[in-house]
This record gives sequence, C-alpha cells and structure tokens, in this order.
Amino acid sequence: MTKLRLAVVGVGAFETSRARGYISTILKLSERYDLCAICDQSSDSLQQVGDKHGIGPRYTDFVEMLEGEKPDVVFILVPTDGQIVHALTAIDHGCHIITEIPYALTLPMGDAIATAAKAKGVKWEVAENVWRWPHEQLKHEIVRQGLFGKLTHARLCYNHGSYHGFNGIRMVIDKPVRRVLGYTQRIDVLPYTNYGGVNETTRVWDSGTLEFEDGVTCLYEMPPSPSPRGIQWDVEGTAGYLSGRELVLYPDGKRTAYPFEDIHEEIDGEQILSAVRIGTDPPVVWENPYKHQKVSSDDDIAKAEILTSLHRAVTENIDPVYGPANGRRDMELWIAIHASHERGNQWLDLPLTEETDVERRVREEYIRRYGADPVTDYADLLDATFGRLSVMWTIAGWL
Repeated sequence: MTKLRLAVVGVGAFETSRARGYISTILKLSERYDLCAICDQSSDSLQQVGDKHGIGPRYTDFVEMLEGEKPDVVFILVPTDGQIVHALTAIDHGCHIITEIPYALTLPMGDAIATAAKAKGVKWEVAENVWRWPHEQLKHEIVRQGLFGKLTHARLCYNHGSYHGFNGIRMVIDKPVRRVLGYTQRIDVLPYTNYGGVNETTRVWDSGTLEFEDGVTCLYEMPPSPSPRGIQWDVEGTAGYLSGRELVLYPDGKRTAYPFEDIHEEIDGEQILSAVRIGTDPPVVWENPYKHQKVSSDDDIAKAEILTSLHRAVTENIDPVYGPANGRRDMELWIAIHASHERGNQWLDLPLTEETDVERRVREEYIRRYGADPVTDYADLLDATFGRLSVMWTIAGWL
C-alpha cells in the first residue's frame, strides 16, 4: 500500500481537543500515512503533542513547513475561521487537503477552495463525522434495503449546531433536498459560556421544513439550551420507522422492535467494537474495518473513515467519499434556513446560486475582525490569530 506523507496544522490547545484525537487515529493508520510534521502557533502545544507521540519535525510557520517537508497531504485542524486561509495556501503548494467542518464559512468561500483544488489537481475531503458513525452506517443499509417501506417523512432536532444534524438526516434519506422554508429568532436564555469562552445571555433558535425529492419532508428545529429536547433524528416509512437506535416494523399490523446491537471482540486484551447489527431475518450488519488497528469508538471510527477516504482518493485517483460536493449540500441547508427567514419566510429552491444576506454579513464580519478578505487576500492572514469563536457564531449563532 502506498504511504502518504501527512502534515497536521493546528494540534489543539487541550488534551481533549479534536485535533489531538485525529493525531492519535492517524498514527493507528500507519500503513496509509506517515505523520511527517506538525505545525501550530503555540510552541507549548507542539512540544506536548510532539513529545507524546515522538514526532520530530515541529513548526510554528506554516509555509516553512510546507516548503521544508513537502507533505502529500495536509490535515487542517486550525479554528474554523482559519480553515480557508490554510486550505488555499496548502493547495498553492500542491498538497491534497482534509479540512474540518463545515464546508466553509460561506458557500462562496467553500466554492473558492473547490475551484482552487480542481485547478491544481489535488483532492479535498471534508471531515464530517456524523454520517460515518457505526449506527448511522447501519441506518443507511437499512434504508437501502427498504426494510420499512417507502420513506414518507422525518424529524430532526439538533441543539449543538445544525450542520451535523443536516448531515445525519440527509445521508440517511439519501435524496436531494428540493427546497427549504426557514424561521430563526434570537431569544433570551440563562447565562452560559459559548464555544469561544465568552459569556452570553441570548441564543439563536432555528426551525424549518426541508422538502426532499419523492415527497419526503423533514421538520427541523435547533432549540436553544437548556432544552427538554436533545439530539434526535427520526425517519418514517410506510411499514415502520427508524428512531434513535431502533428499527420498528409493523408486520401484519403488529409492532416489532429491533434494537441496534453492539458486538465487541477482544483484541490484544482490549474490548473493541467489531460490528453493529439488528436481528431481522436476515440480520443487517455493519462490520468495523478498523478493529485490528484498535479503532473502536464512534468518533474514532469516523476519523479513520475520513482519513481512508482521502488516502484512497489520492492513491486510486477517485473522488473522496464525502468531499466538497456533500459538504456544500449540508452547509447549504443551514444557510437556506437563515436566508428563507430573511426573505420573509419564503420557500427557497436549491441549490443556492448567489451569496445570501447572512453570508454577506459573515464575510463582512470576517474582514472587519481580521483585516483582509479570506479568498483574495489569504496570504496576508497566515499570521492571524484565529480564536475558537467563529464569525459565524457572531452573526448567526452556529457553533
């Protein structure tokens, strides 16, 4: 198997940072990747991660790393506002890239990355994890087999930022969204500390309706926290439904439930997730292809899937499994909810073909905050300090 040289930019400020989780997974996929270098503005973070994993090449200057190490792949794990800057710079140096979610701060910004990657002939994978969780992959197979009949409608509640929720429900339904109707409101809530560590007393509440092809409709809400409702997406059909971690069917009018079963296997003294299944006749089973690398938790399996997707795209010259096209579709739904509200709660047909007002405000806030446009002037922003609180949150309350 061809091994690719992979460099990581953004190693995370804490031991629990997602970036450090990705680094651990990269090291488990040693047959696919050589983790050749790490880069971060924080020397302390570089030392912690480098010493822990025995990574020698450590850089605080991104371009110096690209020119010195010449990686095949760059995994961009800097805060959200810095993703586009580092993506376009890595593409300039001929690197394939993996970026964290979302597709970009706005659709035009993501389109700029996609256009640059295509012109340079490099691959781009977007690190969306939700649809890659084992139970979600089992749901996909259940729907493909038509076990609960023709899809009719769905519900989505996601109270930690809608992008992941849209991804989960859209990939299960596996049909294009034709149009969106949205409503948003900023409401008063109990004092809380937001994603960027800033105290706030308001939160954006989103809701709407997604109309898929073939008459499937999804009712959506992102309730403010605290809320009596948690994360959930349900899909119903003419013969049953999927809800949470259970398939329910109505053979002969009688309710029969098939709970999802996790199967673990002992490997080198560790209990590793081997498969998930439902006990239908015949059973539907998803098997963990990474069990022998001891990749076991839901999110670690998703990380391995993302990394494998980009490796195969590069070495086999195929498209990434998710890629910018799917990343755009999921981000577009969140944008459309806000754009629909701002146009007087009108139905909006998809795909969106021009910058919306909410995206324009995100772009303007970005330029105000960092002093340059992230598409035309990205080289001027490489030394900027990008905090955890994205401009998206400031404008529309996303993460």
